[in-house]
Amino acid sequence: MGATSVLVHRGVSTLDVLAIGLIAIALFEGILGALRTYVFTHTTSRLDVTLGTRLFRHLFALPLRYFEVRRVGDTMARVRELENIRQFLTGAPLTSALDVVFMFVFIGVMFFYSTTLTLVALAALPFFAGLSAIVTPMLRTRLDERFNRGADAQSYLVEAVSGVQTVKSFALEPEAQKKWEGLFSSYIRESFKTYKLSGIAGAIGQFINRASYLLILWFGAHLVMDGKLTVGQLIAFQMLSGRVSDPVLRLVQNWQDFQQVGLSIARLGDIFNTQPEPAMNANKARLPAIRGQMKMEGVRFRYRLDGPEVLRNINLDIASGMTVGIVGRSGSGKSTLAKLLQRLYIPESGRILIDGVDISLADPAWLRRQIGVVLQENFLFNASVRDNVAIHYPSADMEQIVRVAQLAGAHDFILEMPEGYDTMVGEKGTSLSGGQRQRIAIARALLMNPRLLIFDEATSALDYESERIIQGNLNKICRGRTVLIIAHRLSTLRHARKIIVLERGELVESGSHEELMGKEGLYHYLYSQQERVPV
Repeated sequence: MGATSVLVHRGVSTLDVLAIGLIAIALFEGILGALRTYVFTHTTSRLDVTLGTRLFRHLFALPLRYFEVRRVGDTMARVRELENIRQFLTGAPLTSALDVVFMFVFIGVMFFYSTTLTLVALAALPFFAGLSAIVTPMLRTRLDERFNRGADAQSYLVEAVSGVQTVKSFALEPEAQKKWEGLFSSYIRESFKTYKLSGIAGAIGQFINRASYLLILWFGAHLVMDGKLTVGQLIAFQMLSGRVSDPVLRLVQNWQDFQQVGLSIARLGDIFNTQPEPAMNANKARLPAIRGQMKMEGVRFRYRLDGPEVLRNINLDIASGMTVGIVGRSGSGKSTLAKLLQRLYIPESGRILIDGVDISLADPAWLRRQIGVVLQENFLFNASVRDNVAIHYPSADMEQIVRVAQLAGAHDFILEMPEGYDTMVGEKGTSLSGGQRQRIAIARALLMNPRLLIFDEATSALDYESERIIQGNLNKICRGRTVLIIAHRLSTLRHARKIIVLERGELVESGSHEELMGKEGLYHYLYSQQERVPV
């Protein structure tokens, strides 16, 4: 007995049963909905944590070159795409997609009621498909443009904040404001175009859905009048057709989210699809302990396959415990040579050996932990002095930290700070002077007692007092280890056992200071220019 018969024949008992059944169904749907929400939330939270962890791990496993050819803002914009994926997994779009799966069950029931009305209801689907085919490429274009404009704005914001001292020093605030407003306005404009297109598509989809509803009602009324369908069956069919058309309509209205998540996955693919550096691998060579003997055999390197060679046929042999100076004009390849030794770059040809082992066969992370590096501009984290010195050796005790700080000439000024070694240095070490930051960086490099130490223009930007302190401790710092000193101030290299001279990527001279001055070649010229002695 159907719902129509109950009303016509006044079957109160049957009506009570139907009411109880409907209440049970409503309770079941409520419990099922709550359970589905819990499962979705729990699962997507797990996915979010897993994906976020993998993203960070993979990002910092990428080679240095990946970051050098991309703006920081571009990388940050791609990382932010993770949020779009999370919102998709936890939001309405995914549940709408699942509802489409159940839609086919309702279509089967609809055919049971009326084949004619089912075909009328399904006639709207080609229109939805056509709308999707037209809107999708346009929407993807708009989303791409919005992402690019957002990345431009993000990159400029990072750049402007990082260079705020330069902005203020040159009173560039109006120019910076104008450029930011232009970039941000472009982003907002593209966002508006995207939402406008999505809104138009949603409105058209709503119209198709309403038209389908009216057609079903019109044809259904005729079938009722012809006696081929009861009023109850028409109402039931109308409810079922809503179960079919509503998910499709929601898909159309949320089509932007589907396109967005597809593009977000593609953009994250720029990170995940980039080949990382080799991870810690037991099969990779690990020397018992680096002694510091280095050798280069026919090393060539260029940044791009179609670019010029930065280093050409470098052959070099450095004995363990030797202090070696590397000099040359700007752009001659000095810093590139240092990065090749750390395996931050891979040579195009040739071999680099440490203690007779090709570093291409060695574990990169293990190798870098054996090498201490001090750069011209060293990054300090927003942490205490102690934490910055022990950043790569957190278990170091205070005695070890004080010892390397004394060796680097940093201990005295650290004790004068408000909280000594527990003083926070600020972001990038902004509370410290350049000389203080440099001495902390030297202490950090010495903490692991590396047998190979690289000074890459480490003293070129220091004040006289800071440089004098570091130079005074240099003999102690260099004792018992191989040291490479890249410097523009050639006077700091007079006591190096060996000096190599690079010119346009080629090793043109090598020898001690006295030997090179006697040759009267490029080194003699550069040294004489600095000392203002006639060549």
